[in-house]
Amino acid sequence: MSHAFDHVPVLCGPFRQPRQMLAEQFYDGHKSIHDDDMAAELGLRAGPIEGPTHFSQFDPLLYQLFGQAWFETGCISAHYQNMVVEGEEVRAFVQPPAAGSSMAKIWAEKRDGTAVLTGTASVGTDDELIARSKIAQRIAKLRAPTQLVIYRDLKVGQQGAVQPERVRMGLDQHMGDHYPFTLADKLRVITEPSPWYTSEGGAASPWGRAIIPIEMISVLLGSSSAQSGFRSRGPAVGLFAGQQIRLIQGPLFVDHPYELEREIVALSESARTESAWIRTRVYDGLSRTLVAEMILNSAVLKASYPAYDSEALALGKTA
Repeated sequence: MSHAFDHVPVLCGPFRQPRQMLAEQFYDGHKSIHDDDMAAELGLRAGPIEGPTHFSQFDPLLYQLFGQAWFETGCISAHYQNMVVEGEEVRAFVQPPAAGSSMAKIWAEKRDGTAVLTGTASVGTDDELIARSKIAQRIAKLRAPTQLVIYRDLKVGQQGAVQPERVRMGLDQHMGDHYPFTLADKLRVITEPSPWYTSEGGAASPWGRAIIPIEMISVLLGSSSAQSGFRSRGPAVGLFAGQQIRLIQGPLFVDHPYELEREIVALSESARTESAWIRTRVYDGLSRTLVAEMILNSAVLKASYPAYDSEALALGKTA
């Protein structure tokens, strides 16, 4: 059977104004890049909104495209391109997969067309498919750094100091200094609310209980990151440069125990940053079943580390 058109229409959501939730984030004895004053010191006009906040805008589009499977075996993989500050409007786009594929192209833009992120989204447990995701492809193209300065104590293959880290996310549970808010706080301002995220509505979900929004999986996994033992030189200011969240036997549930295991899978650098690419595997805390994983490009700004130039020279770094 022939088709009238040779392309599939792009799905796009409405413009949204995501909210800043990390103004009070605190680590390594200082505020983070999300604090307005800290952002100003780095030449930014305001503290940026955390990258995975934008993942919520894709959920309705990807649920429309993939159905319930999106919350069970979905994988969203994104390279963050430009920061968004509170008050700016963002729109999410999804290009459905080509015939025979289950991987979609995704991107987000500000109202003026500025790119926010680009990436891929897919469903299924096919490892070969995941190997074609945005983050997997970026890792495959990395060149090993010649001499890291801030991250010089880290090694590829290094595992977390505490294995496993035990975490959970209750509705009113404060998630610590890294994430100084609760799931209830987030649900009051999330760009795409769903009854499945709530105690009342979750009972009517396909899984019979409340599920954790995909953007909040990043918070769950980041809440115990201080236990990882992945130490950098500092003080220095970090940011998320890219991120992949993959559900394997999802969804993840509110107020359910999980165990985390971390590993550094790559190290890299650019002119402005050093990056540790960290895989976090998520196990059900009761059954020890692997249920999800995240790969995070945790980048740190060279210019935010006062001793960078002098230590680079002492280490013999030439570029």
